[in-house]
Amino acid sequence: MPAATNKSDLIAVTEKEYTKLTKLLDTVDPDTATEKADDTSIKDVVGHRAHWIDLFLGWYRDGQAGTQVHFPAEGYKWNELNRYNADLRARQADLGWDDAKALLDKNAKALLQFMQDHSDDELYGGPMKGANNNWTTGRWAEAAGPSHYRSAAKYIRGLLRQKA
Repeated sequence: MPAATNKSDLIAVTEKEYTKLTKLLDTVDPDTATEKADDTSIKDVVGHRAHWIDLFLGWYRDGQAGTQVHFPAEGYKWNELNRYNADLRARQADLGWDDAKALLDKNAKALLQFMQDHSDDELYGGPMKGANNNWTTGRWAEAAGPSHYRSAAKYIRGLLRQKA
């Protein structure tokens, strides 16, 4: 699926992918959600997606403020995502299934509000400040939201098929 190139397409794909994901999550019971497969549960995937929205919003704020943007997070490099994700799972170990879904919903609403509050030019007029690459703010928002929703749904469907 090609990346969105304007605000209206970004909002549309965000709403579409989030709706698909939440409909899928509504079919998952708490026991299934917390069952580990390769050290990761569905609950972990949901918590991870919620967290990455927060990361994106922080990157944007830091870039706008002219402060250092830590990609992906302070103390980690992009080639250390496995370690970062393992550390995140440990930090979110006490997060319950309902809390993980509520966190995702809260952060998804914040991301959608962010998109609605910014113009096409702010989202797609040039590289995101502080990102040190050519990705626009809208492209980063898509990576943190609908792209992550899509990959989470694919992962969850695969786990549920294995259990069937």
